[in-house]
Amino acid sequence: MAVAVTTKTAWKLQEIMAHSSNVSSVVLGKGSGRMLATGGDDCRVNIWSVSKPNCIMSLTGHTSPIESLQVNPNEKLIVAGSRSGSIRVWDLEAAKVLRSLPGHKANICSLHFHPFGSFVASGSLDTNIKLWDVRRKGCIFTFKGHTEAVRCLRFSPDGKWVASAADDHTVKLWDLTAGKLMFEFTGHSGPVNVVEFHPNEYLLASGSSDRTVRFWDLEKFQVVSCIEEEATPVRCVLFNPDGCCLYSGFQDSLRVYGWEPERCFDVVLVNWGKVADLSISNNQLIGVSFAQSTVSSFVVDLSRVPKSDSIPHGLIRDDQPLVPPTPTGSSLRRIYDRPSTSCSKPQSRVKHNSESERHSPSSEDDRDEKESKAEIQNQEDYKEIFQPKNAICRTPPRNEPFPAPPEDEPGTAKEAVKPSQGAEVQTSLPKQELPDPVQRPPIASSTSLTRTEPSVIPAARNEPIGLKASDFLPAVKNQSQTELVDEEAMSQIRKGHETMCVVLTSRHKNLDAVRAVWSISDIKNSLDSAVAINDLSVVVDLLNIVNQKPSLWKLDLCTIVLPQIEKLLQSKYESYVQTGCTSLKLILQRFLPLITDILAAPPSVGVDISREERLHKCKLCYKQLKNISNVVKNKSGLSGRHGSAFRELLLLMAVLD
Repeated sequence: MAVAVTTKTAWKLQEIMAHSSNVSSVVLGKGSGRMLATGGDDCRVNIWSVSKPNCIMSLTGHTSPIESLQVNPNEKLIVAGSRSGSIRVWDLEAAKVLRSLPGHKANICSLHFHPFGSFVASGSLDTNIKLWDVRRKGCIFTFKGHTEAVRCLRFSPDGKWVASAADDHTVKLWDLTAGKLMFEFTGHSGPVNVVEFHPNEYLLASGSSDRTVRFWDLEKFQVVSCIEEEATPVRCVLFNPDGCCLYSGFQDSLRVYGWEPERCFDVVLVNWGKVADLSISNNQLIGVSFAQSTVSSFVVDLSRVPKSDSIPHGLIRDDQPLVPPTPTGSSLRRIYDRPSTSCSKPQSRVKHNSESERHSPSSEDDRDEKESKAEIQNQEDYKEIFQPKNAICRTPPRNEPFPAPPEDEPGTAKEAVKPSQGAEVQTSLPKQELPDPVQRPPIASSTSLTRTEPSVIPAARNEPIGLKASDFLPAVKNQSQTELVDEEAMSQIRKGHETMCVVLTSRHKNLDAVRAVWSISDIKNSLDSAVAINDLSVVVDLLNIVNQKPSLWKLDLCTIVLPQIEKLLQSKYESYVQTGCTSLKLILQRFLPLITDILAAPPSVGVDISREERLHKCKLCYKQLKNISNVVKNKSGLSGRHGSAFRELLLLMAVLD
C-alpha cells in the first residue's frame, strides 16, 4: 500500500547568478508569475524565466546602475530606471528599446505601468512623481508634494488614481483626471516602503519600516486598521486575487492578514532573507530575493495557507471577542468601475496639461535609443516565450504549478537559511569568521588544527574560508569515538557564537558612533573618528559609501585615507582590497594632476598661507602615494581580477616615477 508523501508548504525553487556585479533590483511579471527581470550595477537588465537557469535576454543602454524595474500587465514591455535619473522602455517581443524618457534629476526609486493605457508613473529621489506617455515619448504631468524619496507607486485597478509611498512617512493619493492630490494619509512613523490597492474594493494597504501594515479606506479617507506586531520592516505586500486577505513579506517569513478586525491568519517561515517582490500563479505565491550578485526564487503553496478566520495566529485585539471578520465585497465598501477600453480620462487631461512639460523627441534621445540594445542570450527560450502572439499559447506555462518537494524527515536538517545580513555588510571581519551552519564533517580523528588559508579570501563565497565545524568541538581522544553528545556539541558551538555576537555588536556600535559624528559634522571628522577606532572593517564600510559619491572627496580627505588604503591593499580579504583599489583610483584620477601641478609650480612671492597649507597637503599625499606605489608594483604581477586592477593603478601612478 502506497504511503502518502507530505510535501512542503514553502520551498526554495532556484538560485541564479544574475549579474556580473551586485544585483540592485528584481521584479516578477504579475501576468504569468513566471517572468523575472533583474537589474544590476553592471547597468544591464536581464530577463529570466522562473525555474530556468539561463538568461533569455539582456537589455543594455543605461550608463548607470539600475535602481528600479517594472513589467507591464501583459508582460510585453519592461521599464527600467537608473541611478542617473534616466528611464528606458523596451519592447520584449520586438527585442528593442521603445522609448528613452529623460526628466528626473536623481535616482529612479519606483515605477509602475498603468493597467490599461500606455502610461508609466515614475518616482524619484528628487521627490517628484512623473506620468509618462510611452507612445508620445513625453512627460504629461509632474506631481509634487513629497519631501523625500518616493519608494513605491501603484495605479488603482480602474486606472483613475495613483498612490505613492515615500520616505517622508506619508502615503499620498493622486487624481489622474484632475491632476492633483486627493488625500494624504499620515500615521506611519517611518519610511513607507510599499503600497497596494485592493483588487476590488476602495481599500489601500501600506507597509513601512516602522514594522506596521496599515489599511486605508478610500471612501472615508481614514485608517481601517493597523497591524503592529512585527519585528522587522515590511518589504512587500500583495492582496490575494479575490481580495480575501493580504500577503506581507518580511525577513524570512510570509504573513497572511485580515483587516476587519486586524488579525494574522497564518505565518509561513520562508528562508528567503529580504524578499523583494511577490506574485501569485496557480494558487502558488512566488517570491524573489537577492543578495550581492545572486537572485533566489521561492514558492509557497497557498492551498495549505489559511486565508480566513478558522484559526487566527495571535494579533487579535484583547478588548474584542473573537468574531468572524466582516465579509469583504461590495456590501462593505465601493468597488472599482473598470473601463471596457483604454482609459480616456487621463488622455483628455493629457491634451490639456501636457504642452508645458512634454519632451519633444530630440537627436540626443534618438542617439540614446540607438545605443540601447536587447541581446538575446537564449534564442530558443526567447522564441518560445516572446514570439507567439496568441496569449493562450504564451509560455512560460500558466496552467502547471511548480511541484512541491517532500517534507524533510524528522531529525534531518532544515532548509539552509538565506544569509540575509550578508547583503548589507559586504566586508569580511578581520578577526572572526562565521562557522558553517550546514556542512558538518564527521569527527572521526584528532587531526591537527593547523590549516592553510588562501592569501586572499574571496568576498563572494558559499562558506567561510579556513573554518570547520570540527574546530568548535572538543578534540576526540579515542580514534574509535565517532559520536558526540548533542548537549556538549551545542555548548562548544555556543562559545564561538557568543564571541561572534560580541564582535558584531562592537562593530555596530562603532558604525553608529561614526554615523553620529557625520550627522553633526562632516565627512572628514567622521573619517577621523573611523581611523581612531582602529578597526579596518569600519573604515571599509565608510569608504564604500564615500566611493559612491566622488564629489565628497577633498584633498583633506586624501591625507587621512591614503595610509588606510595602504593597509587595505595588503589585506588578505578580497573585499578590503577591492575597496582600497576603488578609493585609490578615485584619488589618482581626481587629485594626482593637481598634486603634481602644485609641486611643480614655482614658489610664490610673498606670504600666501592658504597656498602653503595646500602645498603641505600635496607633499604629504605625494609621499603617501610613493609608498603605496611600491605595494601596487609588487601586486601588479598577480593574475585574475586583482592583477588587472593593480596594473591599471600602476599606469595611473606612472607619473610618480
